[in-house]
Amino acid sequence: MYDGPVLDNHLHLDPVNGRGAAAAADFARAGGTHLNVLNKPSWNLVGDVDDADGFREAFELTVEVTREADEHLDGRAWPVLGVHPALISRLVDRGYDPDGAAELMKTGLDVAAEFVADGPALAIKSGRPHYDVDDAVWDASNDVMRHAFDRAASVGCAVQLHTEDGEEFVDVAEWAESAGLPRERVVKHYSGGYVEGPIPSVIADREALERAAEGEWPFLVETDFIDDPDRPGAVLGPKTVPKRTRWLSEAGYDDALRRAHVETPARVYGVDTVATLG
Repeated sequence: MYDGPVLDNHLHLDPVNGRGAAAAADFARAGGTHLNVLNKPSWNLVGDVDDADGFREAFELTVEVTREADEHLDGRAWPVLGVHPALISRLVDRGYDPDGAAELMKTGLDVAAEFVADGPALAIKSGRPHYDVDDAVWDASNDVMRHAFDRAASVGCAVQLHTEDGEEFVDVAEWAESAGLPRERVVKHYSGGYVEGPIPSVIADREALERAAEGEWPFLVETDFIDDPDRPGAVLGPKTVPKRTRWLSEAGYDDALRRAHVETPARVYGVDTVATLG
């Protein structure tokens, strides 16, 4: 049986409205060892944001709850900070034009990059809407994403992307490379097993995981747990990655599990999930 580290690559902990670090304790009791904790959208944590200080407040909340989560783990918890791509639609609804909304979102990414450069954060998150938008919003969103690649390259970190569904993101990987960020440092959050271009972060359902495990490409595993008291367990509960890890090990996929929980985190984020155990 696989007895190495177990990383949930994309999980939210909400210290304002949700369970916060208590959800990380559930993850640890189920056998999880490492977490990448994504900040929830700024409007969920601090309300409407119109400047750098608003983003900084939301990020500080996530850094603190990640520290609290870290105390429950045999491994480590790291914050991944950035701007949810749906913010552009909220800002347009509030009266911003798409370019003005994009500039504010870039400010948020600049603040996130500061948290990486100063030490507490591991990576940046960005992306573009996963729902239909008009051309102006789409173009502005792509501009924001490219800014994330530029900032990540400047501080030497990875970028997790929240985007539309699909497997073909070669152009996005090429944008990252043109900004000086290697494509292996770009992660497609909520992937279905395989992605062309970035590294897939595979949602922990059985079909998607089997596809990734049977391949030879690097991948990560996630729940996208959202820590919403009105939707407990959504998207997947915090115990899911440890449970699916055991299931994959019982099915004989130990090599794939080492790829997901040891080799790919080292490749993407530069972290050693084995050395940080215990």
